[in-house]
This record gives sequence, structure tokens and C-alpha cells, in this order.
Amino acid sequence: MNFFRKLLKRKILLCFIIAAVLGGGYLIYKKTHVAVAPTQYVTAPVTKDTLIVSVSGTGQVQSSNQIELKPQVSGTVSSVYVSDGQNIKAGTVIARLDATNALKAVRDAQVNLDSAKLSLQKLVQPADQLSITQSENALARAEDAKKTAEDDLNKAYDGGFSSVSNAFLDLPNVMNGLHDLLYTSDSRLGGANSQWNIDFYSSSAAKYDDRAADFKANTDQKFLAAQSAYNKNFTDFKVTSRSSDKATIEALISQTYDTSKIMAEAVKSAYNLIQFYIDKLNEKNLTPSSLANTHISTLNSYTAKTNSMLTSLLSAKTTIQNDKDSITAAERTILENTQSLEKLKAGADPLDIQFAELTLKQRENALLDAEATLSDYTVLAPFDGAVVNITSKVGDNASSGTAMATLVGSQTLVQISLNEVDVAKIKVGQKATMTFDAIEGLSISGKVVEVNPLGTVSQGVVSYAVKIVFDTQDDRIKPGMSVTAAIVTDVRPDVLVAPNAAVKTQGGNRYVQVLENGSPKNLSVQVGASNDTETEIASGLSEGQEIITQTIQAAAAKITTQTGGNSLLPIGGGGGFRIGGGGGR
Repeated sequence: MNFFRKLLKRKILLCFIIAAVLGGGYLIYKKTHVAVAPTQYVTAPVTKDTLIVSVSGTGQVQSSNQIELKPQVSGTVSSVYVSDGQNIKAGTVIARLDATNALKAVRDAQVNLDSAKLSLQKLVQPADQLSITQSENALARAEDAKKTAEDDLNKAYDGGFSSVSNAFLDLPNVMNGLHDLLYTSDSRLGGANSQWNIDFYSSSAAKYDDRAADFKANTDQKFLAAQSAYNKNFTDFKVTSRSSDKATIEALISQTYDTSKIMAEAVKSAYNLIQFYIDKLNEKNLTPSSLANTHISTLNSYTAKTNSMLTSLLSAKTTIQNDKDSITAAERTILENTQSLEKLKAGADPLDIQFAELTLKQRENALLDAEATLSDYTVLAPFDGAVVNITSKVGDNASSGTAMATLVGSQTLVQISLNEVDVAKIKVGQKATMTFDAIEGLSISGKVVEVNPLGTVSQGVVSYAVKIVFDTQDDRIKPGMSVTAAIVTDVRPDVLVAPNAAVKTQGGNRYVQVLENGSPKNLSVQVGASNDTETEIASGLSEGQEIITQTIQAAAAKITTQTGGNSLLPIGGGGGFRIGGGGGR
């Protein structure tokens, strides 16, 4: 009986434990169960705006200005207006380069602009005989220009063939002479043993330096290449005459130019081998064969001949291409003047007027570009200061990027550091905006005045210094202050833009998402420039169209196990309840 009572008590206790576990689990599930929320989408409209692309960098305010004054172009110095130590104001002309061609370009652009203005004025008026005559004269001048260019091209082909013919007066001598110099035996170089000259030079130098074999192999290779090119070239030359078609003559000129280059390389390789032989013997205080110096002199004469051929043939190739370009330009002008004359006789219509206005705008831009180019020939002081270290004088040749003088001023400037990717987008004269950590709300504009062409390497990263001057001075700005500069590299006015978060990439294709019946739909787009926040949409969207910028995903239902007073105790665990503990079953 006692046994059965004990067994009954254990079963009752087991039932209580199971009930407690099930009840506690249910309460925990109810407490921790999270309902699934629906997916939400944040949208924004596509807008039309001005997209400003900039490159940002950080740096410090420098205590004094010191920059090298460099021209933007290369040319001959025509005037120097300052002297060492002279104090000058911002905008003072430091020097000017010879701008004859740039002045001519400005004059031509001004003439073209005046012509465009006159054309527009005449277009909106009934055509008169004078306008028709002028248009006919313009067409005739264009046709004359084409005829002149065609005549020049014919002369260029004839001159090119003459250059080829002159080349083949010397090429055989160079080729045969190089062969005899290398691949014959001379008793003064061991000819009694039937040893080729090239082998003598190589074996003699090899006693002191193993690289002699490499020099010989290179000479053999270059000579065989030259011989092959020469034989093919000479065969083609023999079957070509001045009366051959232009394409054949032009191909022959290019072929002869290439052959001359290959032969020049062969001559250079032979020179290197013999000079290597001379150097090695001199290092050992031995006397090289006197014939070696004779061979060196001969090779120098071959070099002079091949260089002369290359210069003449390259000039012929360039002249032919320039004349072709002139013909193409004349044909375009003829087409333009022909159409203009036809429209003038037919009378103006709105499209003609629009075209004339566009032409006028293009000519205005061309004049602005020409004037900007002309201004590059003048070196100006970007700020107040003193000119020192003037290195150029009248008559000197100045190159772009080379300092002509140094300007030291009292105003402050900013120097920032950019990586090699960003600095490639920076040019002198670009606008910039500076902000300062120490002066809240202050923003000052400026422009780039110097980009250091020499980078510095730190921990494998290359950076370049860029200097920016302020457009205005502020007494609150102190040397050593930290500054962030944003340099404007591109401005896209009146373009469609979308937030960067909306533009996605898949498989190299760009797309955005729009809501259609409550669900997202992908739309392919073509993009242009972008900055940190917006991307230009070149095609695929329209202004005002709503696109998805953010997707708030639905939260998945979950059950968490709490810790503390409501923890579930494992059944049969080490420290928990055990069913059938002790010796029970």
C-alpha cells in the first residue's frame, strides 16, 4: 500500500510540473510574439535642378601666401613688367607671352561673330540682292579653299613620294653598310680566323661581362627585323610610281617611315654592342681595336641619315593629313554656305531664324573661348604681394607649368590635400567654397591657384597639395585653422536629378523603382554626373515622377526567451527538476 501511495504522489507531482511548464510557455509566447508590420515605401519626386559636382578635401590656413607664377601656355616671353622685390596689387600684369596666333584667333572669332550677326539681321528681313551676292561669294570662297586644299594635297603626295625616293638613296647604303660592318670578317678584328665582326665584339666583351651575349642577340634580332622590313619596303617601292593612286603612295610613305625607324633601331643596337666592347676593355685598362672607333663613327653617320629620313617622311605624312583635314573643313563650309544660300533665296522661316540664333550663340561662345585662350598668354598676380625670384626675361621660351617668378603676399590662403583620383579633376582657376571648424556658419569662396604636380606618399597613399586663395578676407580666419574646401569641377544646369539612394545597379545596368498598384516596379535609366546626394538622370524618367528612395522592410515575427525571474527551467537538466529522481523509475 505504501508503495502505491508513493507512486500516486509522484504522478500527481508530475502532472503539476507539466501543467506549470505549459502555462508558463504560453504566457511567454503571448508576451514576446511580435505581429508582422506591412512593408512601407518612402518616395520622392524627380526634380529639375542645377547639379553641382565638387571634390572635397581638408587642410589648413597658411600664414602667408607664396605661389609660383606660371603661364597657362607655352611660348616666347614678349614682355616682363615687374622687377625683383616690387610690391604689386592683385591683377597686376607680371609678363606676357607672344600671342600672335591667339590674337589672330580672337580676330577671326570676332569676324565670324559679326558675320553671324549680319546673317541673322538679313535673315529676318526680306532677302536683297546684296545678301544673295554675299552668300554666293562666301560659297565661292569655300569652293576656292577646297580647290586650293586639293592642289596642296596633290603636291603633298608628290613631295611625299620624293621623300621616299630620297630615302631609298640612303637606305640601301645603310642596310648594306650595317651588314658589312657586322657580318664580315676584318683581319684587324680576327678576320684571319673567319670570325664575323659581331662575334669578335661579343666574345671579346664576354670575357669581362656576360651581358655581351645579350647585346649580340639584340643586335642580331634588330638587324634581321630591319632586313625583312627593308626588303619588303624596297619591293613595294619598285612597283610604285608618282602616278600610282594616292592610297598606295600614302601607304608607301608610312611603310618607308616605319622601315626607317626599324633600321634606326638596328643601327642603335650595333652601336650599343661596339660601345659595350670599348667600355669593357677600357675598364680593364686594355686598348680596344682602333677599328672599333671607325665603326662607331660609321654608325653615327647612319644614325644621322636615318634621323633625316624620319624627319622628312614624318613631315610628308603630317602635311598630307593636314591637307585632308583642310579639304574636309572646306567641304563642310561649302555645304553650310550652299544651304544658307538656298534658304536665303527661299526666304526665312522660324526654324531658319532659330538656326541663325544658335549659330550666333556658337560664334559668341567661340569668341569667348578665343579671348579666354588669349588671356592665358598673360600672367597676372592673383593677390597683393611682392614679386621675387624672376627667372624669365624677354626672348626666353616659357613653358606651361614652369615658374616665371614667385609672388609672396600677406593674405592668407588654404592648402588642402587630395588623392590621386580627385586631383586629376582639378584645374587652376576653378571655384571653391571653404568652411571652417572653428568659425561656425562662415563660408568663403575662392579659386584654385596652384596644383602641385609632385605627390607625396604616406602609407602607400599618394596625395597632392592644392592651394586656394580667398575671394575676400575675414579677420576671424587665423593661420593654422582647419578648413574643408569643396572645389567645383562640373555644373550641370537645368537637368533631371534623383536622390542617390533611389538609383540602384544590377548587372552593370542602372535602375530606379516606382510604385505600381502598391508594389515596386523597376525602371531602367541612363545616368550622367553625380555628387554626394544627387544623380543626373539622362533618360528614363520625367520631371515630377515619384520614385522609391527607401524601403522599410516588414519586421519578422519572433519569440524571444527572457532571462531573470520568468526563465524556463529545462526538464531533466542538471540543476532543474528531474522526473523520477533518486532511484525511482
